Amino acid sequence: MNRKLVPLLMFVGMICSSLSAQSLLKGEVKSQKGEGLELVQVLIKETGKGTLTDSLGRFELAIPSTERVTLQFSRLGFQSFSKVLETGEKELSITLSAMDNQLDEVVVSGTLQEVSRLDSPVPVEVYKSSFFRSNPAPSLFESFQNINGVRPQVNCNICNTGDIQINGLAGPYTMILIDGMPIVSGLATVYGLSGIPQALIDRIEVVKGPASTLYGSEAVGGLINIITKRPENAPLVSFDAFGTTWGELNLDLGIKSSFGKKIQSLTGVNTFWYDNPIDNNQDGMTDLTLQKRFSVFQKLQITQKKGNLLSLAGRYIHEDRWGGQMSWTPAFRGGDVIYGESIRTQRWEFFGNYQLPVKEQINFQFSANGHKQDSYYGDVFYGADQRIGFGQLTWNKLLGKNQLLAGAAYRLTYYDDSTPATAESNGQGNSPFITHLPGLFLQNELKLSKTQSLLGGIRYDYNTVHGSIWSPRLNYKISSEDKSLIWRTSIGNGFRVANVFTEDHAALTGARQVVFEEELDPERSWNVNTNLVKKIYSDQGNYFGLEGSVFYTQFSNQIIPDYETNPNQIIYANLDGTSRSQGLSFNFDGLWANGFKLLTGITLMDVSLEENGVRERQLFTERFSGVWTIGYHIHPLELTIDYTGNVYSPMRLPLLGELDDRPEYSPWWSLQNIQITKGLGEKWEIYGGVKNLLNYTPPANSIARAFDPFDRGVAFDGAGNVVPTPENPNALTFDPTYMFAPNQGIRGFFGVRYTWN
Repeated sequence: MNRKLVPLLMFVGMICSSLSAQSLLKGEVKSQKGEGLELVQVLIKETGKGTLTDSLGRFELAIPSTERVTLQFSRLGFQSFSKVLETGEKELSITLSAMDNQLDEVVVSGTLQEVSRLDSPVPVEVYKSSFFRSNPAPSLFESFQNINGVRPQVNCNICNTGDIQINGLAGPYTMILIDGMPIVSGLATVYGLSGIPQALIDRIEVVKGPASTLYGSEAVGGLINIITKRPENAPLVSFDAFGTTWGELNLDLGIKSSFGKKIQSLTGVNTFWYDNPIDNNQDGMTDLTLQKRFSVFQKLQITQKKGNLLSLAGRYIHEDRWGGQMSWTPAFRGGDVIYGESIRTQRWEFFGNYQLPVKEQINFQFSANGHKQDSYYGDVFYGADQRIGFGQLTWNKLLGKNQLLAGAAYRLTYYDDSTPATAESNGQGNSPFITHLPGLFLQNELKLSKTQSLLGGIRYDYNTVHGSIWSPRLNYKISSEDKSLIWRTSIGNGFRVANVFTEDHAALTGARQVVFEEELDPERSWNVNTNLVKKIYSDQGNYFGLEGSVFYTQFSNQIIPDYETNPNQIIYANLDGTSRSQGLSFNFDGLWANGFKLLTGITLMDVSLEENGVRERQLFTERFSGVWTIGYHIHPLELTIDYTGNVYSPMRLPLLGELDDRPEYSPWWSLQNIQITKGLGEKWEIYGGVKNLLNYTPPANSIARAFDPFDRGVAFDGAGNVVPTPENPNALTFDPTYMFAPNQGIRGFFGVRYTWN
């Protein structure tokens, strides 16, 4: 044999040997819609070799005959997927999930129409139920602490009532909806986010900025729409229960059932129990309000003969809460011996949507609710009864490039309480408020081109107390053809009719006298907002989303409680000037193919008011806030680690006069949490962790004269002003409104979830 041929023959032998040690794998990769995906990278992780799918999503790949072969599938805009090949496996069918399902899902809050989030001319932030699982809480109020630009503000050191601020605007400017219905308002402003069974929540949509054109009064600063699950998409049974080392117990239960083929049902139950008085700051008062709460939710979806849907839902909530001196018991309720704030609430809600059996797309939405409150703030009684009825008819029509929406709404409010707000002018008898609020609105979205749209709308309301009110808005959107870059800008007007006692419990708690300088007029606002969204996909299957907004809101006739002119009074009047909220926010969402995620956001803002040429920062508003959710999922162990938190810059706080020695501004503060979740098969999960890792709580002297809640040791002059004495050198009265952060310190928690689909 020719010696020169030996090397060549050896090389050919090596190639043949290598080929004989490999097998050919054939497969296809599809989207969730069943379409073949082109240019999917199919990679052998052990060797780094791979191929790409063709135009039909098909591929062929030589697989080495080794003990373990792991394939990774990745494509721009889709979540990466890994699979360990079974021995002898020669054909595969893989389905990839879109990376931006959450970003491009259907939203309804911005335009009262179902539309892709990326196509909506109104910026809508969407938070799926899974977002809130990274930091479980016994109420939605606490769950909002990790949403950028949205802050749950606790307003009272003792009863722990609070509201939701958006971009620094007080809670009453935020409208709370359940399935698009204005259920949570008036008396429910400070309690409405408690007792909603989280097992039934599909997602929460947040709109920042006025939405009065579609939703009327109260949607001045923005709205939060809590959307419950559709029966067809809900699991048969979902169960979530957890407890904390402070003695809190929370239970959520959801059950799906059906009655024949045309009626589907969802039942939800929530109960919360906390009966363990704790006083870690040693001020003599409970750090956390004790609560016993029970809520039941029922939803029915009925399919009509022509396929039209009728949706009916109802909720009942009963809550008994108290806070105050550690020795308080129900026997002292309403007395002046031991101070306590005891609030008993009963509330019912009924709402629904009926799709009329006509050719046109016409829907009738309706709701009714009743709220009774029996409360004592020390020896001050506050009883209230509120009933609200609401109906709204909408017509949706597509005409060429125009998407028309027209509607008529009517709202009836009955309100009665034990305060001067409903007393007769002569002081004899009671005169409940009965307010009628009919309205008409018209909206049109014009598709200027494939990538541009213009949305215009106007609303007219007639309030039987305040007369005619107009609310216009205009929105413009432009995007790239692949929707990876979107720019929106808007201008709009909002209005609100205030009810002081239902919205501001500082008017009832403590020893301050409530003073109305004038008859309060409706508040009005104008808002300008611009929003930019950029989506980035890497070749490795990672996704990065960037979103920035600049906002400016200016108020006229704003009602701001004055705590400072007279430290013994809360003075209410329309602002003789202007107030504004302005700033910018930035969100970053990062999802990596290896299971790591980072969601973070910051907001910089200035919330101030100007009156008589003097401009000052509003109380309880921060200039900087930041939030984050960091998670990592370890697939082989079915283990997820979540680290969540927020941070706030100093806020201006209400002092009780020039001699009050407490700081005028709060310090920087942060609440941080960590959680570990372990999956146990397809149905069970256990989780646990630590809340408030830094054990941050406000100063122990946040409650002024907590040791003298009935002001027995306070001296007053003839005009009612506090007189400094050796026993009270700082001229203070009992006051629990110096409140900027929760008093609840570090605690552990443990829970279990069960889901049966």
